[in-house]
Amino acid sequence: MLNDLYHMLDPVAFSAGPITIYWYGLAYVVGALITGVVMYRTQRRWGLSITADDLMSVVFGVVFGLIVGARLFYIVFYGDGYYFENPGEILAFNHGGMSFHGGLVGGAIGGVIACRILKLSPWTLADLAMIGVPLALCLGRCANFVNGELWGKPTDLPWGVVFGGSAGEMPRHPSQLYEAFLEGIVLFAIQFALSRRVPPHPQGTFAGVFILGYGVVRFLVEFVRVPDAQLGYILGDVITMGQLLSLPLIVIGAVILVASRRLKRPQRDYLA
Repeated sequence: MLNDLYHMLDPVAFSAGPITIYWYGLAYVVGALITGVVMYRTQRRWGLSITADDLMSVVFGVVFGLIVGARLFYIVFYGDGYYFENPGEILAFNHGGMSFHGGLVGGAIGGVIACRILKLSPWTLADLAMIGVPLALCLGRCANFVNGELWGKPTDLPWGVVFGGSAGEMPRHPSQLYEAFLEGIVLFAIQFALSRRVPPHPQGTFAGVFILGYGVVRFLVEFVRVPDAQLGYILGDVITMGQLLSLPLIVIGAVILVASRRLKRPQRDYLA
């Protein structure tokens, strides 16, 4: 059934004359809006007084940094020298090429800059963002599935998907949907459940849980996901670039969680 469904999917959401809107682009926009709504509703439940304008300004800063960071990381870590030989392709976003790890770093930098300008605590805003970000990730992975990219290894499981093209005609793991469920639905459920506590957990808790959780999930899913063709496996026939970049996230997430428990800075200290 999934095979039939995939062949009916079109990466283009709609097109009118010279304007073409892709599902992947819509996933970014809708994901950012959903994250902003979750942030606003959560901070109200926590009894904070952050305005919707300030929250959306932070979201804009995060999205801008995310796009820049995701592209730069892909160019450096996944490009295998291609973009240095073809600099005109660096801004060709419609050809694909984004790294989540770079997006996380760039988004964090963009968010911190926005928080400094607005005199808000980056940690509280990061916690609020990391509750909603899994939903945005879910949309992004679903868009990957629609695009027929980042597919998994061949499988005999009944839910294997035939992607065709360079993926061949054999059924493969729909690794995009695995990540959509684990990085998106599961992580959101965990974060949302934790956020229901009032007073909320100390600053850094939700950022730590998300970073640690994403690192673990991405590391595990990479075992059934085909590595980028231009890189292949980095260590032996097992470890991919995605796994190498995920290991620091696991460590960083754990460190943030330990530090948040020791410092115990309350979320109400959201003014920098």
